[in-house]
Amino acid sequence: MNQDQLKQLVGRAALDHVPAGQVLGVGTGSTVDCFIDALAARIVAGAIAIPGAVSSSERSTQRLRGHGIQVLDASEVTGLAVYVDGADEIDGRGFMIKGGGAALTREKIVADLAETFVCIADESKLVKTLGRFPLPVEIIPMAAAQLTRRFARLGGEARLREGVVTDNGGHILDVRGLAIDDPLAFETEVNQWPGVVTVGVFARHRAQVCLLGAADGVRTLRF
Repeated sequence: MNQDQLKQLVGRAALDHVPAGQVLGVGTGSTVDCFIDALAARIVAGAIAIPGAVSSSERSTQRLRGHGIQVLDASEVTGLAVYVDGADEIDGRGFMIKGGGAALTREKIVADLAETFVCIADESKLVKTLGRFPLPVEIIPMAAAQLTRRFARLGGEARLREGVVTDNGGHILDVRGLAIDDPLAFETEVNQWPGVVTVGVFARHRAQVCLLGAADGVRTLRF
């Protein structure tokens, strides 16, 4: 199977984790696009019914609405049973790097509402140590140079993602050269730096379940 086929495979597998009759949290990215399409087909077939979804990005909101799925604002719900989203990297403890699609802040907000984070990814995203994928960090623009220097002191090379403005009006730094051995401590530290909106390490909001697409099918990892 190629990568697109693996994304479709895990997108369909995630339907088994969708609670019928409850509002669903929906993430962002190409793998989530496959999940949304599969969810819509299941709804049309009458196999599942949900009252709506809370979306983590304008991209996903448009796709959900295009399928006739109601999108609720995060302020309209007090909690979610399940949040389904992808990852740029995930380790053996369920810690992730996210933000390749520049939606990391809203993804954390929706993930914080959910009891269970279901990560959908292909097997290439599973790593021993986070940091191979450039770490996205949403920032206030005026802090870019200051934060670049702070990452350099940690051995990281931060570069502004050109031409990208997030749904929140922030900018993205992509940081290369890091090996994040303690994701929880790293996330806690960087999130306190002035000018950081949020860092793309998901340790406090790690996955409880990962559906990992491989040539021989979907592996289910539980953390």
